[in-house]
Amino acid sequence: MTYAEAVQFLYGLRLFGAKFGLENTFKLAALAGQPQDRLRFIHVAGTNGKGSTCAMLESIYRSAGLRVGLFTSPHLVSFRERIQVNRQLISEVDVVRLTEELRKLSSEFRLQAASGPAKAGTPNHDASPTFFEFVTVMALKFFAEQKCDLVIWETGLGGRLDATNIVTPLASVITNIALDHQQWLGDTVEKIAAEKAGIIKPEVPVITTAKDPEALAVIERTAREKNAPLEVIATKRLASTLAPPLLGEHQRLNAALAVATVKVLQGTISVSEATVRKGLATVDWPGRLQLVTRPSGQKILLDGAHNVAGVRALRKTLEKNFPGSQRTLILGVLQDKDWRQMCETLAPVAVRIFTVPVASERAADAGELAAAARVTDSPEEVLACGSLREALGKIAGDEFVVITGSLYLVGEALEIFGLSPATGGERALNEWTAPAMPANDLI
Repeated sequence: MTYAEAVQFLYGLRLFGAKFGLENTFKLAALAGQPQDRLRFIHVAGTNGKGSTCAMLESIYRSAGLRVGLFTSPHLVSFRERIQVNRQLISEVDVVRLTEELRKLSSEFRLQAASGPAKAGTPNHDASPTFFEFVTVMALKFFAEQKCDLVIWETGLGGRLDATNIVTPLASVITNIALDHQQWLGDTVEKIAAEKAGIIKPEVPVITTAKDPEALAVIERTAREKNAPLEVIATKRLASTLAPPLLGEHQRLNAALAVATVKVLQGTISVSEATVRKGLATVDWPGRLQLVTRPSGQKILLDGAHNVAGVRALRKTLEKNFPGSQRTLILGVLQDKDWRQMCETLAPVAVRIFTVPVASERAADAGELAAAARVTDSPEEVLACGSLREALGKIAGDEFVVITGSLYLVGEALEIFGLSPATGGERALNEWTAPAMPANDLI
């Protein structure tokens, strides 16, 4: 098997969609020798800020001399971004090897599937692991092989029934709760909070920056039921010294969350204050308010804000950090997001807007995005383009450009600008579909 063939195999697992539940992941992990039992985790869930918080935690503990695994999703360009050790991407050779090994193990599912055979012409979800289940166990196996001292472990979708939830962590971290993925996680903040709070384990400490009263009430209730110590990080507790190089006031809150988590775990993993500061000062997380200066002097801000809460944070950052700038906006959004409100939120802070389709089966129509951007406080020019490359061809003389609305779009931009190696279509591995979320007894 070549690396290209391994990627193609992983792509084929999309046929099985995204199956909510832990049974398949537990089965595959058992066949792989229970690698999660040889590892320590910090499990991170939430609506926005998960990746940034994970990056900060990873940087702090790596600065402390630990060998740190990092599992995140989606990837911006290369599939290998999802599985890193000390910020080194998993090698193509290891992806191939692990894919071959787990492919053989996953064939056992046909013998172990509890349900009957699938109907003719349809995949049997119970007889095969999904893409995310497969990759979750791949990561566990790799981190165990690499003898990681700690793994920073980000949920994929939700938490309660997410494949990552087969682990018992040292701490459960919940960044915030906002409306996103409502069609799968629930149509209220309270329901979404119940899914995120599903990562809380008995007597395992919980740290959160959730501030919505209904969401926080769910987290508090779950923690109380699990006898899990809870620490809530309030905005007013932010210290001026918590200044990671990542732009945005919300990143200071993420930094406060990471620091609080480190303090909670001091009895298990001791980290000095100087090391915490060093870790925060050197954190790197591409595609999140990433400012790029091109050879021409043009500044481009890349931000993967992909829901209403995300673009509100982006707007605040633009108004605070780049006041008076003549901003050009290139916007692409997925159809299953609240793209109308996202457009209306960002339109007033731009003088020109170019809407583009995202390279995804779920892309919102660029024409509809443009129409939404014209509704309120419309900028001077709003134009729908056929592609990101077409839009970039129209902004060569603009001084300040913001590319946002989707991590998929940001990944495409990173490839075009040569800031990340082109991989020949690995961004398509981010595509997935999901069935309805099973009922949650918490609500």
